[in-house]
Amino acid sequence: MATTPASHALVALPPVRRRLLWTLGSGAFGLAFSITTISVALPPLLHKFTDSGSLIGLAIGAEGFFALTLSPVVGPWSDSFHTPLGRRRPFMLVGLGPMAFCLLLIPFMPTLWTTVLLVLAFYFAYYLYEPPYRGLYPDVLPPSTYGRAQGVQHVLRGIALGVALVGGNFLLKVWSPAPFLTAACVTTVACGLTIVLVREDGGHGRVFEGVLAYAKRSWQVFREDGDVRRFLFANSAWEGTFAAARSFVILYVVDGLHESKTVSGEILAAVAAGYVVAAVFAGRLGDRFGLARVIFFASFVYGTGFLVAGLAQHWRSWYLGLIAVVSIAGGTVMTLAWGLLYKIVPPQHRGAVSGLATTTKGIGLLVGAPLAGLAIDVARPHLDATDGYQVLWPFCGLLILGAIPLLVHLMEVEPKDVELEVPLT
Repeated sequence: MATTPASHALVALPPVRRRLLWTLGSGAFGLAFSITTISVALPPLLHKFTDSGSLIGLAIGAEGFFALTLSPVVGPWSDSFHTPLGRRRPFMLVGLGPMAFCLLLIPFMPTLWTTVLLVLAFYFAYYLYEPPYRGLYPDVLPPSTYGRAQGVQHVLRGIALGVALVGGNFLLKVWSPAPFLTAACVTTVACGLTIVLVREDGGHGRVFEGVLAYAKRSWQVFREDGDVRRFLFANSAWEGTFAAARSFVILYVVDGLHESKTVSGEILAAVAAGYVVAAVFAGRLGDRFGLARVIFFASFVYGTGFLVAGLAQHWRSWYLGLIAVVSIAGGTVMTLAWGLLYKIVPPQHRGAVSGLATTTKGIGLLVGAPLAGLAIDVARPHLDATDGYQVLWPFCGLLILGAIPLLVHLMEVEPKDVELEVPLT
């Protein structure tokens, strides 16, 4: 019996509506806005209770514990969670309310430990939402749109990043709880839109196979699929860098460079602008030249830029141009990363691998922010001009450059564009 090539089979696929790409991306907007607000507004809030960079880094990096423990279970569980609402959206719905509730209460806690407890509860809810949300993409989209879908998602993530970074920095000056209250409203609306407007097949089958079964399945995929494993190691480095940078960038500017929050706002605006520019163009570049190849070349600019940033001890306005260039490279890496994963993942394990990727994000968070905080504390006596903060950038650069060898093999195994173009309408 003759088989039908994948490229021919896709001819029958219906066109993908542009609205679906933006509706899916709405969830990323809400997630990015909430987690960026935590990263921007939480360190100054915790700074009222403690001066220790290590403690602040641990509080923010605790996000990684939940990514590490919840994702290997929630991801594969959503593969088999067949309900009338679908497989992924029930988890997203359960996580949405607690996320908003915790954001509302965090700024009003009277002590360090009560604040941290609410932050941990937020992280728990966040990782109920994210792994199934990631798995929703390959469920409802054809492979030929993965690059553009990630581009749309990261345009929205970039906008959320910019608004949360710059707006959160501004709102902190007005009223310290304001960034958290704004994030609660934005997250509820944006993440809720994806739940309400995206349709997925509920399917038929067993709903729950057991926590141990899901953990074993995730471990089996990790152990047996070398390409997925390489991606996961690289993703740990990318996420660790992102976590470290976002956790300490404001403190670096204010306490390290001794500049005002206005300058930090300008820097954050340049970062957000670069991220959005990357999101606009990276998806089409990745679909044309290969996602792994584009990530490979962007990583050299990204990592080297961080190393050079470690030389600065005083602020100069022309640094904004360099920051924008490095942000475009970094945004390209982050935009295309999940699209590359979707290309190399076995279809039957989409939820499991999405959970694993979120797990490695957790590893990056656990390593990135706390180790960066520790490095700052250790370097403080030796880099007194910036109070130790400039060591943050070489730390980030080495993580990015260290992931480059893993991309060499992924460039070779990434599936080529054998599928026919599916039009966007």
